[in-house]
Amino acid sequence: MLSRDDIDALAAARHGDPFAVLGMHELDGGMWVRTIQPGAAQVEVIDAANGRTVANLGIAHADGVFDGRVPRRRKRFNYRLRVTHGVVAREIEDPYRFPPVLGDTDLWLLAEGRHQRLYEKLGVHAAVIDDVAGYSFAVWAPNASRVAIVGEFNQWDGRRHPLRLRRECGVWEIFLPGLGAGACYKYEIKAADGSLLPLKADPFAFATELRPATASIVADAPAPKNPPALPSSARNRPVSIYEVHSASWQRGDNGRVLSWGELADRLLPYVQELGFTHVEFMPVMEHPFDGSWGYQTTGLYAPTARHGAPAEFAALVRRFHAAGIGVLLDWVPGHFPADAHALARFDGSCLYEHADPRQGLHPDWNTLIYNYSRHEVRNFLSANALFWLERYGVAGLRVDAVASMLYLDYSRQAGEWIPNAFGGRENLDAVGFIRETNELVGRGHADAVMVAEESTAWPAVSRPVYDGGLGFHYKWNMGWMHDTLHYMQRDPVHRPYHHDDLTFGLIYAFNENFILPLSHDEVVHGKGSLLSKMPGDRWQKFANLRLYYGFMWAHPGKKLLFMGGELAQQAEWHHDGELDWGALNNEHHRGVQRVVADLNRVYCNTPALHECDCEAQGFEWIDFADRDQSVVVFLRRGFGDDALVIVACNFTPVPRNAYRIGVPRGGYYEEVINTDSAWYGGSNLGNGVGLNAVAAPCHGREYSLSVTLPPLACVMFAWRPA
Repeated sequence: MLSRDDIDALAAARHGDPFAVLGMHELDGGMWVRTIQPGAAQVEVIDAANGRTVANLGIAHADGVFDGRVPRRRKRFNYRLRVTHGVVAREIEDPYRFPPVLGDTDLWLLAEGRHQRLYEKLGVHAAVIDDVAGYSFAVWAPNASRVAIVGEFNQWDGRRHPLRLRRECGVWEIFLPGLGAGACYKYEIKAADGSLLPLKADPFAFATELRPATASIVADAPAPKNPPALPSSARNRPVSIYEVHSASWQRGDNGRVLSWGELADRLLPYVQELGFTHVEFMPVMEHPFDGSWGYQTTGLYAPTARHGAPAEFAALVRRFHAAGIGVLLDWVPGHFPADAHALARFDGSCLYEHADPRQGLHPDWNTLIYNYSRHEVRNFLSANALFWLERYGVAGLRVDAVASMLYLDYSRQAGEWIPNAFGGRENLDAVGFIRETNELVGRGHADAVMVAEESTAWPAVSRPVYDGGLGFHYKWNMGWMHDTLHYMQRDPVHRPYHHDDLTFGLIYAFNENFILPLSHDEVVHGKGSLLSKMPGDRWQKFANLRLYYGFMWAHPGKKLLFMGGELAQQAEWHHDGELDWGALNNEHHRGVQRVVADLNRVYCNTPALHECDCEAQGFEWIDFADRDQSVVVFLRRGFGDDALVIVACNFTPVPRNAYRIGVPRGGYYEEVINTDSAWYGGSNLGNGVGLNAVAAPCHGREYSLSVTLPPLACVMFAWRPA
């Protein structure tokens, strides 16, 4: 018989070892069966082999604990339970008759924090055990005194399905036979002191409820996907990224958020028309607060339910990749929100976050910081990076706020941070995690791209780990963005005094593999839109923006433009609405959209503009010193002798006629871009279809061009064989 302590603990939902007492057990030479079925009037044991009743269990506790001996049975056998509530009886499988889910190898890898595909073991997974189908659940909560699974299937009653603790690794597990996909569930966890925590969502859930609901949903992980034939990490290929916030790019009728399928129907042809090579989604992982734009994630393994089911998002990725457009995802391993249903104090302890607020709390965002010194936490995050690459087949990840991970004193005053073991400000544990993750991705997914949003001078961010770097493929060039935006915001009359803002970026342009970002961060929080930053009257604002884009697309580095920038949207972006599509009714806005499309076309089709984006051999100044006229002239080269483009930018509203430019060789130079074209809304001043170089020395070169530089414009000339 069960002891009174065991009975009371089961009835009170505080028994820490339920598999030791529930299910079938051999006692005194016989077989006993125990179960907890709150509200049941009767429980019978059914022999699964023949369907016969072999025992009636007695009530051991009024709250539903049943216990009894099976007559004439001395060995274990497969059985079911017939549970009667009132006049309704139903047969069920007993979860406590099934063996453990995790094997010894899994336990070792989990304990050591080196299970590369952690998502294949933790979370919920379809399983067939003893020819019975159901779902297994496993959750890491080493400091909990008890864990139960609750959901619609058990009336959210934590007494019914407590889990088994695998003490080797602190993981709790159970197999629930007969459970189907689509069921909502959470974990009911009691801390080490027995206190009941708020119900917790599954950290490894593959699907979630739509906010404001927060339950996890039983769902199968997407099947492994073949990697896309998009070598995004190859530095010699064109990379032009369209950054998208999925909920506010475009809305459906009555302002509703589009489904993943609807978004693909509209966004894919649009991105193709504009010539972008990649689309980068701001975080699609589940998050409770729309205003965080996805950067405060609570469900790292689940695409947000705002747009539909995970399978729909997987289909979106497949469609983009089939069309040759790479899908990149923003990924946030730097912090997480303190929502009660999520990771914060998950088992009653600081399990995922660092316990010391000087290392575990972000003062800027009031969010929690992962404890990178804990190998299980690092494993949780690195496995998540692999998950999106392997199960959704995305082309790469852009890692958010890397600087906040690298520095212990990030956004902290003296006395608010703890130095590392060597007395420095570097977060050595975070550095180790970043390197490990990038190496892990590189070993298994050579074509996948890892991009760092890193805003400091940390060295070798985009260099291999074996060469002392962090292992990213690209780094956002935040310095270029800040300098050039500040320059463009100045009235042209003041630009000669700030000419270095244009040219300074070339001093370090090849220290890293850079992406030039005009991202969402530049058009929010009162900063205004890109168009609104431009000086001058309305015509000059549009001309300045077209010029800026021309300079950006001609400049060394891959490209990124946030949605709406191609429309010259007048208002700054807001996540609750959609882009100002009505602006395209105006010729000036259409002109900016056209120039972006043409810049992408020329960039992708012209090796000189992309093959050496990250190599110094691909760039050469022709004239960077004409500050009085606010003109810069440079050339771009590719690998071949024929790959040569001359770029001239006039940052004043004054046309420059017969402006002589030295060029490296004679021949014909086709004007491939002129941002002042009437097609873009400009004054249509230019050089026709092109110019022939003449043997007139200039800028230290034997040949030169006599060029018309339109006002506030960028012109590009591609050299053609005679």
